[in-house]
Amino acid sequence: MNLLLDTHILIWALCDDVRLSEKARDLILDADNVIYYSPVSVWEVSLKHALHPDNVSFTSREMARFAQEAGFLSLAMRERHVFAAETLVRKKNTPEHHDPFDRLLVGQAKAENMSFLTHDALLPDYEERCIIPV
Repeated sequence: MNLLLDTHILIWALCDDVRLSEKARDLILDADNVIYYSPVSVWEVSLKHALHPDNVSFTSREMARFAQEAGFLSLAMRERHVFAAETLVRKKNTPEHHDPFDRLLVGQAKAENMSFLTHDALLPDYEERCIIPV
């Protein structure tokens, strides 16, 4: 299975963070799965590191290098990913979700027929089959 990691899942996996669920860890470590990260996550970390270097202690370059060293593959951003993000619809009567990074990541996974691992409780309300809450 091809798995695209949400930014926080990527960070937790690279840091071996205790917040990474057993389900996520098993999926990431499964040799049959190919793990991807996105330049969207690299950009998100770049912005967060610039704004809050105490909370995000590594740079975007370091994170990308760590991901490559872990054997994760970079998924190039394409126009079709943006177009797929435009098709996302939330369930009625669910909390709004305003994170453009997450929308782009889900759009990438949807357009590429990948599974998207996330711990964000708001994302499953998009009702996209590609979203795997972990």
